[in-house]
Amino acid sequence: MKLVQDIDRFDEYQVALIKEITQAIAVKLVEAGLEGELMENTTAHIAFSVASILDDTTRIEADGAEVHPYLTFRSGDYELVHCGENAYTYEFLTGIFKEMFEE
Repeated sequence: MKLVQDIDRFDEYQVALIKEITQAIAVKLVEAGLEGELMENTTAHIAFSVASILDDTTRIEADGAEVHPYLTFRSGDYELVHCGENAYTYEFLTGIFKEMFEE
């Protein structure tokens, strides 16, 4: 695998990822019977929690060792796209919420 630093593609991919996660959360909450403001707020809280894990701002431990996620995206069979630092999916959530809930 070739590790390629491409911030523009990385941003495009992480927006798609966190948007898909957020939409899946909302769908499952609606299926569970939540609606309106409660569903929207709960979606936001869960999405921010997931983003915090992906962006390495939540402490993760496994077998006594700290674990630090580093998000990459496979682009083709032999290429991984990264941004050279931790992900920042949380930065895109406000726009995604507006798109999803302020229609």
